[in-house]
Amino acid sequence: MSPQRSITVDFEDTVAIITGASGALGSAAVDQFREAGATVCAVDVVAPDDEDSHLEPADGVQFYETDLTDESAVESLIESVLDDHGRIDHLLNIAGTWRGGDHIEETDLESFEFLVDINLKTAFLTSKHALPALQETDGAIVSVSARSSLEGGEGDGPYRITKAGIRLLMETIAEENQGTVRANSVMPSVIDTPMNREMMPDSDHESWVEPAEIAAVMAFLCSDAAAVTSGAAVPVYGEA
Repeated sequence: MSPQRSITVDFEDTVAIITGASGALGSAAVDQFREAGATVCAVDVVAPDDEDSHLEPADGVQFYETDLTDESAVESLIESVLDDHGRIDHLLNIAGTWRGGDHIEETDLESFEFLVDINLKTAFLTSKHALPALQETDGAIVSVSARSSLEGGEGDGPYRITKAGIRLLMETIAEENQGTVRANSVMPSVIDTPMNREMMPDSDHESWVEPAEIAAVMAFLCSDAAAVTSGAAVPVYGEA
């Protein structure tokens, strides 16, 4: 296991929206931003159960159950966050999934559209509707792309395509918002999660990157320390 690393940032009096908050990386990001003093608006399509302690309201976290593939639902989410908290400073687009599959000529449209919706459409819609509020606060967006988005590959083309789209979405937002909103992406390889260990039991788990380590990079990219960084695609795959 890689050594734990920590980053000290001060997000006091700021508001962060974190999508995919119930997943492994989303949970780590919620913890990272909450510990840094931010008010965290945790978003996922399924409401948390009683065991999701990182989503407890008493800990400075408010949960918003939202289908991020539905534009009207995303509009309502942003309106609710602004009504509840008055501002948005950080947006972390973490919602997404991985799917392997077939060669392109054997890929059915439903499978392709599923990954477009869950990975790319969610990041597009949340960014689109949060941007006006982020422009008012000179805020930051960080989205999760993937190392595999840098090149084509066999058997998981739709996943790579959607993750490349996320990277280009962030580069576009960065270009369109120079001097106001910063937009960056992080590119994991294999994240050390229980699900990935179950799916790949014979892999070298010691080389994988832990969710908390990636969350720390995302926090850095939202912080004043990264004020001159926008449009970047940051590798977060360690030795994997």
